[in-house]
Amino acid sequence: MNYGSSSYFNIMLNIVFLDKSTVGDVPNIEKLGKFGKLALYDTSTPSEALTRAADADIIVTNKVVIDRSIMDNAPRLRLICVTATGMNNIDLDYAGKMGIPVKNVAGYSTNSVAQTTFTMLFYLMGQVKYYDDYVKSGRYAGSPIFTHFARPFIELHGKIFGIIGLGTIGKKVATIARSFGSEIIYYSTSGKNHDLAYKEVGLPELLSRSDIISIHAPLNDNTRNLIGRTELSNMKPTAYLVNAGRGGIVNETDLADALDKNLIAGAALDVLTKEPIAPDNPLTRVRNKDRLLIMPHNAWASLEARTVLIDKVCENIEEFIININRSR
Repeated sequence: MNYGSSSYFNIMLNIVFLDKSTVGDVPNIEKLGKFGKLALYDTSTPSEALTRAADADIIVTNKVVIDRSIMDNAPRLRLICVTATGMNNIDLDYAGKMGIPVKNVAGYSTNSVAQTTFTMLFYLMGQVKYYDDYVKSGRYAGSPIFTHFARPFIELHGKIFGIIGLGTIGKKVATIARSFGSEIIYYSTSGKNHDLAYKEVGLPELLSRSDIISIHAPLNDNTRNLIGRTELSNMKPTAYLVNAGRGGIVNETDLADALDKNLIAGAALDVLTKEPIAPDNPLTRVRNKDRLLIMPHNAWASLEARTVLIDKVCENIEEFIININRSR
């Protein structure tokens, strides 16, 4: 369980990673051990986290909740590192009162999410599963002609690509879509992100005009249930919806109904309201299953992105240690 025991910058630290399985087997995970004594736990229940963090100087967590009880039970705690951008699992107010800095990591997954956005989109648009099954079933081997196109697929070239949320990831997606010859329009959910390179429109116009709608926005009061029955009904019946933002932005009951009623051509989701997916999620009962692709919230998680993530956590710890030494 423990890796490394050497001091770093003359400070011996206990570092506890409470849910290492959420970043998987990355090649640089043991770099965290250069700062002192490292304990890696695949997962931690709330009671396990309370015990495991008790002697920690530094807690590393992805999704394990670090609340007042854990901080009160960890008298040595000096730093909380989050292996993600969002910090909603940390009681930030109480950490501030206790003088415990909280460090996250931003920008590590932009390329991974953008690439996965198009992976999902092309899987649906290109009818990939159908054609792969067609060949592997042996039907292609018995074909009298060299080709097969029973299910037409369409090009991105000349299509209108609507982006909801033009932050860092949204801009990366826009750049890629434009390289395919798409016209880019976007809707800013915050009203703060603007880019003169693309046309900004209201949500109703984006819904009615777009051939592809790609969501890259956070979940907040402005975006919760942003896409529901009315919005799905206003989309083109030939349009595709991609959500690589956050679950809860798209109403899943309304999306399941829209797919079964052929209101849209298809939907690809990397995020869901409840993760892992609930057994009674209406999307599990969609009749038109070939119109729906669901990924297990891993668009962010290319090997390269996860490796950068750990490197950035190490940088956060190193910066913290340097600041301690400077204050001595």
